[in-house]
Amino acid sequence: MSNTIETAFVKQYTANIFHLSQQKGSRLRGYVRNESQRAEVEFFERLGATSALEKLSRHSDTPLVNSQHSRRAVYMRDYEWADLIDKEDMVRTLIDPKNPYVMSAYSALGRTIDEVIIEAALGNAIAGKEGSTPVALPATQFVGAVDTSGSPAISNLNVETLIRIKSKFGVNDVDDSIPLHIAVTQAQIDSLLNENKVTSADYAAIKALVYGEVDTFMGFRFHRTQLLPLAGGAYTIDVNTGAVTLSTGNGDGARRAFAWAEDGLVFSVGKDMLGRISERDDKSYSTQVYACGTWGATRLEEEKVVGVLCTES
Repeated sequence: MSNTIETAFVKQYTANIFHLSQQKGSRLRGYVRNESQRAEVEFFERLGATSALEKLSRHSDTPLVNSQHSRRAVYMRDYEWADLIDKEDMVRTLIDPKNPYVMSAYSALGRTIDEVIIEAALGNAIAGKEGSTPVALPATQFVGAVDTSGSPAISNLNVETLIRIKSKFGVNDVDDSIPLHIAVTQAQIDSLLNENKVTSADYAAIKALVYGEVDTFMGFRFHRTQLLPLAGGAYTIDVNTGAVTLSTGNGDGARRAFAWAEDGLVFSVGKDMLGRISERDDKSYSTQVYACGTWGATRLEEEKVVGVLCTES
């Protein structure tokens, strides 16, 4: 129940409820593969690459290629949001706060969607016939941000690191027609703008990125979100190559940004966001604003996700 609604009472002389700074809704949902789901767990089938065999003689036996099947599981998770508005509060306010409360609910659920997608990108995917085998994003799919322009050192995001990230997708032979995206915090965008090595054309592009005039740079569509986690595991970054290994070292505590090919992540919806406004007779007929949703996400291919360790200090 909201105990801070007194800030909107008439004595405050306000005609509006202002939302404090927050991410309003999901920023990532529209840039991953979206699916619907009608079961607690849904399996997404994967088919591995095969090779054609050379025919060496006339009328030879037809060769059989053993196609490799695998699967990834998405488990549904339920999310809810609710708050109460006392009828006394309604009398003492200049406005009806129900609509702003609805906006707050949907903003909260939208941020939860992004948190689920981020967790799917950087955490364990679930594989196996029964959907019980965890698969981590391997260290080989991480890039550490480093600056080798002088004495090599770990750094925040720079053009040199973006080139290494882009190279990962090329080495993994990700189809060039699939859009590439990268999720970063404001600190990574600021770091790009402050980089000494960028050309005048690069600088103009990054400046436009910072001011929201464009959202793409070096083939990546940038998505700013302050929801990205710090590295909680043990990582060591090679200051000369940016290569990452799983061991206690200089990567601990770095910001974990990530890049992805659009179809490499799946967001699956069991029940999309649903809202209700109703009276609660068990709460002295206060008005309850309620919203909920059911969804899950998974990483379909490790090769299509690149974790990026950035030092923001």
